[in-house]
Order: sequence, then structure tokens, then C-alpha cells
Amino acid sequence: MESIASYFRFAERGTDLATEVKAGVATFMVMVYIVAVNPLILNAAGIDLAAAAAATALVAGVMSIAMGVFANAPIALAAGLGINGIVAFGLVLGAGLTPAGAMGVIVIEGIAVTLLVLVGLREAVMDAVPLSLKRAIGVGIGLFILFIGFVDAGLIRQPVGDGPVPVEFVFPNTPAAWVTLLGLLITIILYVRRVPAALVLSIVITSIIALVVGVSAIPTNFSVVPDFSTLGAFDLGNVFAQLGVLAAILTIFTVMLADFFDTMGTATAINEQAGLTDDRGRVPNIGRLLLVDGVAAAAGGAAGISSNTSYIESAAGVAEGGRTGFTAVVVGLLFLVMILLSPLVALVPFAATSPVLILIGFLMTTLIKDIDFSDIEEGLPALLGLILMPLTFSITVGIGAAFVSYVVIKVIKGKISQIHPLLWLVAAAFAVYFAQAFISNYI
Repeated sequence: MESIASYFRFAERGTDLATEVKAGVATFMVMVYIVAVNPLILNAAGIDLAAAAAATALVAGVMSIAMGVFANAPIALAAGLGINGIVAFGLVLGAGLTPAGAMGVIVIEGIAVTLLVLVGLREAVMDAVPLSLKRAIGVGIGLFILFIGFVDAGLIRQPVGDGPVPVEFVFPNTPAAWVTLLGLLITIILYVRRVPAALVLSIVITSIIALVVGVSAIPTNFSVVPDFSTLGAFDLGNVFAQLGVLAAILTIFTVMLADFFDTMGTATAINEQAGLTDDRGRVPNIGRLLLVDGVAAAAGGAAGISSNTSYIESAAGVAEGGRTGFTAVVVGLLFLVMILLSPLVALVPFAATSPVLILIGFLMTTLIKDIDFSDIEEGLPALLGLILMPLTFSITVGIGAAFVSYVVIKVIKGKISQIHPLLWLVAAAFAVYFAQAFISNYI
């Protein structure tokens, strides 16, 4: 035990083994839904459900352990929501790639991101980002998580028909919605009363209530023989053959941007919440963290289950006191167990995880107090970044809007010398990202 404490630097970060285990369980409980959700999304592209579930748990387990051991960060990884949607609905159903071809795109962009890490460019970009934008990213992701919690709970939805607003509140009219509200009350009570493992307990208690009232059900059977047929199901050439060289490069670049900056936002937000950043908002061991994340992207594609990326749900473990990579190791081990027990994910419904996401969203938005909104050069880009994430349901759009507007305002104010050279590059890249539909019409 002493060797574990020494390697992960428990004393230096003010934690212990029991706290790290508790934090790992909390993170796992909040993000284990991906074992069921990722296969459902990929199945729209014709990928087998059972095989995708087993591979999702396998890659999440291996890469989370790698993050913990190699980068000593309390951040777990799994198949990225959003990117899997790009794979299924954008690349396969939209662009006409084969499922293997779409995974080939993920492998290529993962390798590209990894190379950027190895030459130091990805870390340099993160260091070049102003502290106000880093904080805005954390707040925006918090609002995004809170919004996801309400949507998953069925309390916010798109209006039926042509409503006057894009989303609307739904008065609880289903058992699941009432269980969610009860779960939220339980979560708040446990957290406010500082009950140990409050988030884990709220998930367990709410899951039991959901079972009792029939919101979820115990699976009658499950396979003990995992199906790993998706492993190696990728094709590097299909995207070029289907779209042509220029369109293929733009497609890969777009996916890479989403992966690149989603991770930047997640790494910054989680480490700041854990109190591990310095006075400039820089993250310790960021090079190693980004390297593991880049490899995970390529590994997810190679395994046929989409890019794996750092999970913002890791905030659940941080809220429980997780401060080292041992938190991620615990998450990884639990995911490996889920290879055999993946059908049991039905025992943890959205009604049980949504309340925790809502509370985590609140905790992350507290960073907003450190943003100077009285200064338009800092405040307006920060506002655009943090509000567009939940409004567009895209972390990438929010970050892109913040970067582009920051550069534009600095230029208007005649402060070009204050713009880091890499910010010019990033802003230009996001300008291409936003204009991709327009550009595609001329390719």
C-alpha cells in the first residue's frame, strides 16, 4: 500500500487510498452508461450491439488505467459522446462511408493528435489559451453537463411540433421523471450534509427506487462470453476513396478539432476543480495526459467503437475527493469487470445518474466567479464560450466561438501584439471548422 501511495503521491495531493477508491467508484457509476449508449448509437451504422458493448468496456478499461498510471490524473476515458454520433450519422449514414471506413477516420485523426502531442504543439496550444477562456470552458462544460442531466431526466425536451422556443420544460408526468426529482433531492441532501460517498450513495439509492417502481428492470440473462468481433474493424482508405482527397482531409481535420478541444476543455476543467492547476491555469503532466488521450482516440477507432476521450464525468470522482491517477485506475478496473457484466448497466437508469450530473454541473459553474465580465476583451469571448456549449449541445462550438471572438476583439482594440501566435492558428482552424459546409460546396 505504501508503494501505491508513493507512486500516485497521495500525501502530496492530500488524499488516501480509501478516498481514491471511493472517487473511482463515483466516476464509474456516472459514466458506465456509455457501455449501453455507445453501442446503441453505433448500431445505427450497422455495428453489432453485443460486440460494441464488450469493446467499449474493454478500451475504456485499458485506457483509463493507462491515464492513471502514466499521467497520474483523476481522469477516466471512454467512447466519446458526440464523436460517436459523427461516426454513425455523419460519416456512415451521411457521407456514405462503411462502418470500418468511419473507424479509419478515427484512427487517422487519433494518430494525428498523438503526433501533435509528441512535437509539443497540443500542449503549447493549451498554454497559449488565456486563463479567462480556460475558466469559461470549465463553466460551459458544467452548464452542458447540467443540461444533459435535465434532458436525460426527461424534464427538458424539444417542443412537439413548431413551438416558440427550441426547448421546453416538461412537468413530471412519468414515473422516471418523478424518480429523477426524488433522486435529485436525495443527492442534494447527502451532499449538503457531507455524507461520505454522497454521489455513489445517491446513485445506488435512486437505482433501487427505480427498480421498485418499475422504471428499470433486472436483466433476466446475460452472456458470459464477450464478443470482440469489432476489434480491428477499420479501413484507412475508404474515406479517400469515397470522398476524394481534399474532402477526406477536411473531414479528418474536422473530427480532429472536435477531439482536440473537447479534451482540452475536459482536462482544464477537471484539474482546476481538483485544485491541481497552477496560478496560470496550467495542468500538471499535461503532456502525458494528452498523449494517453491521443492514443485512446486511435485505439477506439482500431477497436471499432469510435474515439475514446477524457470524460468530463470524471468530475464526479473529483467531487468525492479523487486527486490522483489511482481514481482512474479504479475506474478502468471496473470497466474491465463490465466486459462480463455489461447487461447489468440496465440497473443504473438515467433517472439515477441525471441528478448527479445536475449537481456536478452546478459545482463546475462556480468557476464563473473568477471571470471578469466587466472587461469586454475577456468577458465577451468567455460568455460566448460558456453559453454556446449547452445551447448548441457542442463543446467544440463553444470553444471555437470563444477563440475566434477573442482574436477578433483584440484586433479591433488594436492589441494584436497580445495575441499568441498559436491563437491565430487555432482561430483560423475554427474558422475553417465553422465554414466547412460552405467550403465543401466548392470542393
